[in-house]
Parts: sequence; structure tokens; C-alpha cells
Amino acid sequence: MKTIIILADGAADEPIAQLGNKTPLQAAKKPYIDMLAAKGKSGELDTIPAGFKPGSEIANLSVLGYDVPKVFEGRGSLEAASMGVDILPGEMAMRCNLICIEDGKIKNHSAGHISSEEAAELIQFLDSKLNDGKVSFYPGVSYRHLLKLKGGNKNLDCTPPHDVTGTPFSEVLIKAETSEARESADYLNEIILKSQELLKDHPVNLKRISEGKDPANSIWPWSPGYRPQMQTLQELYGIKSGSVISAVDLIMGIGVYAGLKLIHVKGATGLYDTNYEGKAQAAIDALKNDDFVYLHIEASDEAGHEGDYALKTKTIEYLDNRVVKTIYEATKDWDEPITIAILPDHPTPCALKTHTNKPIPFLIYRSDEAGDAVQVYDEFESPKGAYGLIRGNEFMKTLFGKI
Repeated sequence: MKTIIILADGAADEPIAQLGNKTPLQAAKKPYIDMLAAKGKSGELDTIPAGFKPGSEIANLSVLGYDVPKVFEGRGSLEAASMGVDILPGEMAMRCNLICIEDGKIKNHSAGHISSEEAAELIQFLDSKLNDGKVSFYPGVSYRHLLKLKGGNKNLDCTPPHDVTGTPFSEVLIKAETSEARESADYLNEIILKSQELLKDHPVNLKRISEGKDPANSIWPWSPGYRPQMQTLQELYGIKSGSVISAVDLIMGIGVYAGLKLIHVKGATGLYDTNYEGKAQAAIDALKNDDFVYLHIEASDEAGHEGDYALKTKTIEYLDNRVVKTIYEATKDWDEPITIAILPDHPTPCALKTHTNKPIPFLIYRSDEAGDAVQVYDEFESPKGAYGLIRGNEFMKTLFGKI
């Protein structure tokens, strides 16, 4: 049996007046996804354990069948694995966004979706100025980067910048959760302020401003943790070989710890203009050799963060026509049975511009198995399916026949 999960990051939403009180999933023309829903079985999945915020790191770990409270050690340590940066004993890793601050408020979490080339120049500049042997910076993709802190204490209250656009940054600086973490919090807040002074007149930002683009005029560290201890998917679910395809370091880092091969696709951006066809073909090629592929598409999540319901609807249609159709048509006549699962990791409602912890709809199509009564895929019909409501690692157990 060949198995592929197509993860449409943040695709779930709430009804939107401008879409006739439909969600983007309901409004989008998605004949192939709906066809797989009609041929397969549906349900809804609670991906966020109690006590955790609905971040992509938490939700994707849940989708892949991990016991989040046991294995989670922050987003930064996962992204470090994708970047080939080792987290040594005594070191703490953090996601480090480049963000745009305007009039003292966080304008956006992505510095206007800065290019990887511009961002790398800024991160390397900051490392040359701020690396004092205690802190170090590593460039990633677009606005997503890595910070390591020697001797850092992870007991910190850090706010993801995509949760607080429009908020004065001074109100959401890092806070210590314990007295032992106060030194780390103070140090990190100090380098946030130093980064703002260093970045405001950097040539990259002056050029962006002259072109009408948002400057990357501050760093924003968040999601601290140490090196995680995770079993591979082979150890957990008996998957003999697998691959992960994504434009996002976080997902690739999870893949490293999960024992999956990393497949990088040229032109994969993590936005609506990503190379959908290239990612679909890479998944097809991987399935010829591997038992399992995790194909992650970020575009809908980014549209949700922008509050752009029209773009979010379009990203779902792109997913259907340029990814799901391609994969289904290429594999439907294979001699070996194939399983295709489609789901988001969490909702990213356009009205809120951030993640929520509501259960998400999912479908599982098996080429050798009859479906249930559900005929379309969306937030309201999928929960009526045969699987009902399941939680956490029950999805992977269901997918691989462990329950």
C-alpha cells in the first residue's frame, strides 16, 4: 500500500459574508478533492492537545502521530534540523522571524514576505553585529530564521508575531515564566531592541522602502526549546520508507526527526505562487519508491494570515487542480493500492488572521475500499463521515490500520 498525506496548511476557516456565508473550502471549485471525499471516508480531527496553542508545529506533530506533550521542544529546534544546525547540550533554539514594525506596532509577521536572498543578508549582518559567543543567528527561508542561545532557559512566554499584528510590540515582548528564566528574557528583549537600531538603515531595507515594500526592521524570537527526543515513523507505525516535501523549514525539520527523506522542489515558496506542479510531480516520483509521502502546501495558511479570503479560495482551487488532480490521475491505475489523505493542520480564519484550535476536516481515500455517505469536503460535511471525531495520533493509527 502506498500512502500520501496532502496537508493543506490552514485551509479550514469560518463562514465569510463576502463568500455568501461560505468558507473558502465551501466556495472553492475543487472537483477532485470532492470526488475523493465521495469515494473515501471522512471525519474531523482535533490536532491541538489541551494546554497547547494552535501552532503549525503542534498541529503537524499531531497529524504525524506524535504524542505532543512528550516530544515537543519548541519550533526552533525542529527548524534547526531542517537547516542542518545541530542543537548541542546547553543550547536553546528559537524561531526568529524578520518582521515589520510601523509606528511602534507589529505591522506584519513576514516583513512583507521578504525574499530569502534579502533576508539572508540581514540575518548574516545581525550575526556579525550581535553574536557575542552567546547568541547566534542562522538564515532560513523568507522571514523564517533561527536563533540559538547558549545557556538559555526555555521557560519563557513568547508571543508568535502572526497572532498580534496591529499590537504595540512593547506590549508583547518576551516574559519570564520563572525567576530562573528572567536573565534569558531580558537578554532576548535587549537584542530585539538592538536589532531594530541595526536594521532601520540597512541598505536592504532602504531599497525595500524605496520600492514601496515593508522593511524587515526587527527580529522576533519565539517558541524556545532544546533538542527533541522523537521516535521515527518506522518505529511508531512501521513505515518502511518515506519522504517529506515542503517549502517550510519547520515541516522539513519534523521530517528529519521522523526519519523521512527531505525532498526540495525548485520554486517552492510557501506562498500562492509556489511550484504546485513541481511538488505534485515530486510526490508522484517519491511514491514510486517510498511507502509514504507527506506533501505540505503552505499557501492557504499565508492567505489566512493576510485575511485575504479571495486568495485563500484561489489557493484551494490551485491545490485541487494542480496537485490533487495530478497525483490522483497519475496513481489511479497503479497495480498497488493507494491511500490519499487530505486535511489541514489547523484552521486559519481570514477574519482572525491567526490559527484556532477547532477540529479540522479530513478525508481518507483508499483505492481498494468503499466510501461513506459524505459527498464533499468541507468543515460542515466532513464531520458527518464514518470516522467521526478523532484526536491526535488516532489519525495516523487510522491511516495505517493500527486501530
